[in-house]
Amino acid sequence: MSQEKKSEAKKPYQFQGILIMALATEKAIRLIERENVITFLVDLKATKKQIAEEVEKMFEVKVDKVNTLVTPRGQKKAYVKLAKEYKATDLAHKLGIL
Repeated sequence: MSQEKKSEAKKPYQFQGILIMALATEKAIRLIERENVITFLVDLKATKKQIAEEVEKMFEVKVDKVNTLVTPRGQKKAYVKLAKEYKATDLAHKLGIL
């Protein structure tokens, strides 16, 4: 199997536009399980409103709140809190994180 096919096999969901990828770090998993929050790497120029709209449109969920930060590496993270009627664990399964 070539290197390209291996990397494609690891990505169960293809992101496009504002969202770059969903994070599956230890902290991100804890936030999914305890606080109903999904963590994404997003475009540096994306606003909170744009991120919320993109997540709602792509995954058919309702976003309650978005917090963002720029890491020392120059990447922008978005912590997306889902509305109570939606479960972050369900979305994480859909994304292949859990």
